[in-house]
Amino acid sequence: MATRARVRAPELIGKGGWLNTGGKKYTLADLRGRIVIVDFWTFCCINCLHVLDELRELEEKHRDTVVIIGVHSPKFVHEAEHQAVVDAVERYQVHHPVLDDPELATWKQYAVRAWPTLVVIDPEGYIVAQHAGEGHAHAIEKLVEELEAEHAAKGTLRRGDGPYVAPEPVASDLRFPGKALLLPSGNFLVSDSTRNQLVELEPDGETVVRRISGTGTGDGGEFNEPQGLALLPDGRVAVADTVNHTIRAYNPETGAVETLAGTGKQWWQGSPTSGPALDVSLSSPWDVAWWGGQLWIAMAGVHQLWTYDPAAGTVQVAAGTTNEGLVDGPAAEAWFAQPSGLAATEDRLWIADSETSSVRWIDRDLVVHTAVGTGLFDFGHRDGAAGQALLQHPLGVTALPDGSVAISDTYNHALRRFDPASGEVTTLATDLREPSGAVLAGDDIVVVESARHRLTRLRLPEEAVRVEAVAHRTQRAATDVAPGRLRLDVVFQAPAGQKLDTRYGPSTRLLVSSTPPELLRGGEGTGTDLSRELEIDPAVSEGVLHVSAMAASCDDDPENEYPACHMHQQDWGVPVRVSAEGTTRLPLVLAGMDQG
Repeated sequence: MATRARVRAPELIGKGGWLNTGGKKYTLADLRGRIVIVDFWTFCCINCLHVLDELRELEEKHRDTVVIIGVHSPKFVHEAEHQAVVDAVERYQVHHPVLDDPELATWKQYAVRAWPTLVVIDPEGYIVAQHAGEGHAHAIEKLVEELEAEHAAKGTLRRGDGPYVAPEPVASDLRFPGKALLLPSGNFLVSDSTRNQLVELEPDGETVVRRISGTGTGDGGEFNEPQGLALLPDGRVAVADTVNHTIRAYNPETGAVETLAGTGKQWWQGSPTSGPALDVSLSSPWDVAWWGGQLWIAMAGVHQLWTYDPAAGTVQVAAGTTNEGLVDGPAAEAWFAQPSGLAATEDRLWIADSETSSVRWIDRDLVVHTAVGTGLFDFGHRDGAAGQALLQHPLGVTALPDGSVAISDTYNHALRRFDPASGEVTTLATDLREPSGAVLAGDDIVVVESARHRLTRLRLPEEAVRVEAVAHRTQRAATDVAPGRLRLDVVFQAPAGQKLDTRYGPSTRLLVSSTPPELLRGGEGTGTDLSRELEIDPAVSEGVLHVSAMAASCDDDPENEYPACHMHQQDWGVPVRVSAEGTTRLPLVLAGMDQG
């Protein structure tokens, strides 16, 4: 096999300590002889959750040679809280050790620039590969097999049980519930996400009536971390079956469950974006709402809104480009960032756009507007005029009778309110633990307190609670770049046994833009070369470079007329500060090692 650069892996350090190890602390020396995959993730990030799922099969198949270590590297202030990381590890069923690194110490040591990033360390403690984004599991498995053979021959491979120790299970009726719906019967239907069920509760919001797993009542598949719920005109309930990448329908009268949309496989760039609903793949649908005669889908996994037309039996993209960010305008040109909550009124569809900490809406002319929020890196808890108000990773919106909306402001542990008539944001309630949705029940609002594993009933107050204003920016350090020419290099090396797929034209794509737009004097736009000269305006002191890269590689087998092909993709939002002493080259690793 090819000679690799010998780069010693930095130590794993994190002030929050270790989880899933039975209390034991680990160093890289303790893991010598094993192939270590370090997964830099944060629990707000849908792409990170996709990678957790991608790695499960590899983790099981090579459990005697491979140790996966999750390094939790927070974006939001809430994600730096140790208990929040503990909750997330259980919520997303992470079955490997996790190092809680609230100060991004290990992130900085490894020069990571994106969530998620995977780093492979060989049994002798050297870094041999780095991958950013999704879709790399096949390449890493190939590398693992090569490393197993190489180090078995050298005598440096050590097989055996890994360091994972499962936590003690906790008994409760709900476990990290996602969303709730008021049924015509007066009962509540709740998506009990971590237990992969729907749970029907009596009007008290506590007494369990029944549990619905999705099996044996229709098309046979279990729910997998279901989230959003919406009542359909025929009385059935649409379910965003998030990790199954499907939309399903549950009939409360018969108990039947059937799939309405999705193939069960995750959508990738180049896949169809419209067509017969059961033939088109989806990507982590997080919420659903009935609006304008169609079911609207918050497609968190690709930063878009889709629609399902039950009469035609079709799905299609309705808004968003798959680029991650906050851009308003005509639906086809708008950018979203992990839309996770929907609420319909007569003339608006409200959207909780979680990664931009914003609330947005789309009108009947299919134009997207922002009510609260400014972008990917600004968040906090600040009331007042919507133009300066701040949220922190909201997951839910609820339409209120007066035309305003209640916001499940998840990482602020608060219920907020935006009033379009006054343009003001207020706080309705605090001391809620990761509220992820809410539903009206008479004069009350019932909040899904996800991290307290319960529904909490609140009286809608006439006056808002006043809280001290707090503003934050993501704690990722800005990269100092020099004014003038900046060389952008997206590093991509096709995995072993593969080559770039050029059968139908260029196999790579690079899209570059900036916030503010004035940061770039030149170099923005779309092209096929993964390297580009940018021109940084010296008059702009700071901003964010938005970089989206894709590369397609196929198995390099001349005997196979139809080789297996794979898509590699990642979006970066790189905070930059313009400085005379700054760098003139910005490398972003999609796959491989930067030799620049």
